[in-house]
Amino acid sequence: MSAQDAPFALEACNFSFQYPDAAAGIGPLEWRVEQGAFQLLVGATGSGKTTLLRYCKPAIAPAGEQGGTLTFFGCPVGDLSERESAEAVGYVSQSPENQIVCDTVWHELAFGLENLGLPPHEMRRRVAEVAHFFGIEPWFRRAVSDLSGGQKQMVTLASVLALQPRVLLLDEPTAQLDPVAEKNFLHALFRVNRELGITVVVATHAPESMAPYATNAVELRAGKIAPVPLERFASQSLAIPPMRKMSAENEESSASTPAISLHDVRFRYRREEDWVLRGLDLDVLPGSLHALVGGNGCGKSTLLRVVAGVLKQERGRVINTLAASQAFLPQDPKALFVCDTVADELREWQRACGYADTDLQETLTRFNLADRTTNHPYDLSGGQQQLLALAKLLLTNPRLLLLDEPIKGLDAPSKLLVARELTTRAAAGTTVLMATHDLAFAALVAHTATMLFDGEAVSTEPAPAFFAHNLFYRPTEDAFTRLWRKHSEGARP
Repeated sequence: MSAQDAPFALEACNFSFQYPDAAAGIGPLEWRVEQGAFQLLVGATGSGKTTLLRYCKPAIAPAGEQGGTLTFFGCPVGDLSERESAEAVGYVSQSPENQIVCDTVWHELAFGLENLGLPPHEMRRRVAEVAHFFGIEPWFRRAVSDLSGGQKQMVTLASVLALQPRVLLLDEPTAQLDPVAEKNFLHALFRVNRELGITVVVATHAPESMAPYATNAVELRAGKIAPVPLERFASQSLAIPPMRKMSAENEESSASTPAISLHDVRFRYRREEDWVLRGLDLDVLPGSLHALVGGNGCGKSTLLRVVAGVLKQERGRVINTLAASQAFLPQDPKALFVCDTVADELREWQRACGYADTDLQETLTRFNLADRTTNHPYDLSGGQQQLLALAKLLLTNPRLLLLDEPIKGLDAPSKLLVARELTTRAAAGTTVLMATHDLAFAALVAHTATMLFDGEAVSTEPAPAFFAHNLFYRPTEDAFTRLWRKHSEGARP
């Protein structure tokens, strides 16, 4: 049977994979993706979704022991040549920054084609096609560093599609996108699937937003794959709970001096560039859980770095009364990793901060990392890396937490874990300022929400009021909101 006649784009038969010297693994499992499908791959943090997708593309397949078979249009994926793997199997990772290699948009679109040695006229035609298809022409010649997160993800998708793959694999592709950019990206992905006939497989913790575009869904659990009805992810608006109050002690302190105060703050990365923050004013109350929302590129990450002192504002005033006891979680958790094992990462600041071995062990258990202590942090899943980075910071017991997308790539139970950590610490007096695109998380957990637009804080309101009155930034029900509701009801006296 030829590859053209194969009934499935991807098929796993009794397939298994085991990382060397690690407990983590998947299978043996059976998995089928029909030609032309738009399949959702769901599963808990660390269940193996990324491992399975990467094994479908030999160039990025992890090292380990494999059993059974995994075929691509009837051909074992291990038999694909380097060129076949590059052309036929497209892969889009969670973070476009980790995949983009060129300085300009046009060069990034052409980079894969250049590596394949295509003739110049063929490269120009393909680049023009994908740029037009995705509406990239207005920023075709811009520097990649000047793009928003949504634009970077669109460039990544377009550069992969310029290779004309038969199958497109995506790992949490919307985790760092704002609600509007997410809808634009998913619509483009829908057109790729339906109009171009490319088979799409998406690993996601946000199936509710993708279900309307999908043809089917499967779940990876305990190393096995089982079908899941798409109706399970039907989306509906979230009922916003009443305004949440801070603890009595925090309410008293909030009436005094803000923990963080910014006045007329301006910042730009280079003098020849436009302002990222332009005359921004913001007060963050002590003991509050304050959420920053807004579109990709609006300045949320920059604001956090200015507050943390990582960046220095060009104009204006920044007062951070808790700077001596702060912890900053960057958008890429790998930036915090310097050790060879998970356990050593959590020990790195032990002597300086004075936490006990029992605290470390309890943290490993609480963050579901107890069976990963000997793993290198880079061998963890994206969600597990996120948890490890947050756990490392929390062990220092800071009075101020500055968090950039703290729940990116997490499943619902892991989001609940983070929500409980943050609300418990805020109730004990810790101030939390976090940037997030997860509207449901912000609506249920935060006391206050601020929207950034065009480098300014255009609106600051109590979180329930902000999300109840918003047209595009209105959260929807998902697995996390249902878990949070059960948790909240159980916590009531």
